Amino acid sequence: MHSDHVKAHFEEEAKIFDVLILNVVPNYKEMISALISAIPFPKDKRFSVADLGCGTGTISKAVTDAFPNVSVTCIDIAENMLDIAKTKVGKGAKYVLADLNDYEFEERYDLIVSSLALHHLESDGDKMRLYRKIHSALNPNGMFVNADIVLGENERLQSVNMEKWHEFLKRSFPEDEIQKKWLPTYYAEDRPARLLSHLDMLRECGFSVVDVIYKYYGYAVYCAEK
Repeated sequence: MHSDHVKAHFEEEAKIFDVLILNVVPNYKEMISALISAIPFPKDKRFSVADLGCGTGTISKAVTDAFPNVSVTCIDIAENMLDIAKTKVGKGAKYVLADLNDYEFEERYDLIVSSLALHHLESDGDKMRLYRKIHSALNPNGMFVNADIVLGENERLQSVNMEKWHEFLKRSFPEDEIQKKWLPTYYAEDRPARLLSHLDMLRECGFSVVDVIYKYYGYAVYCAEK
C-alpha cells in the first residue's frame, strides 16, 4: 500500500512538481549538474539510458541536452508525470508506466539514472533487489548514477540533516505548512537509507567502482560503474 500512497501523491502534484521541487530540495540544480558530470561518455557518443522514477523528465531532459545522440527510456509510477515528461523530453524517448518495486528491465542500457525516487522503496532489501536488477541491466562498463535523499549515519547526524532541511523549507513555506505537510509527508512516504549503506549494497551487487559525486547534508549524488 505504501507505493499506492506515493503514486496518488505524485499524480496530484505532477503539474506543479517542477516549481515545487526547487523549493523543497536544497540545491536541486546542483544535484542535477553533479549527476550529469558523472556520466563517463563523450558528448557525441550514441548510448542508451533508462531514467528510473523519471517524474516530469527533468533528468532525462538534462541528459539529452548534454548528450544529443542518447536514446532514453523514461519509467515512472505516475501517468501524469509521464505525460509531462513526454512534452519535456520529446517523442523520441520511450515511456513506461511501472512501479520500481516490481519492474523488470526488458533491455540493456549503457547508463541508468534516477533522482529522488529510490528512497520511496520501503526497505534496504527492496533497494538491494533493485540494485541487483540495475547491475544486470547495464552493459559492460555501464554506469548507474543516483541523486537522492540519504539518512545520516546516526541519530545526531540525521537530526542535523533535518534541521538544515527545515531551514531551507522556511525560505519558501510558512512554519504551519512545514509542520502539517512537509515533515509528515517525509515520515509517511520517504524511506531513505544511509549513504554508506547504498555504497556497500552497490559493491555487494558487483559494481567495480563506487563513489560519491556530491553531498549536502541529507542529499547525495553517487555512482557505480559495472
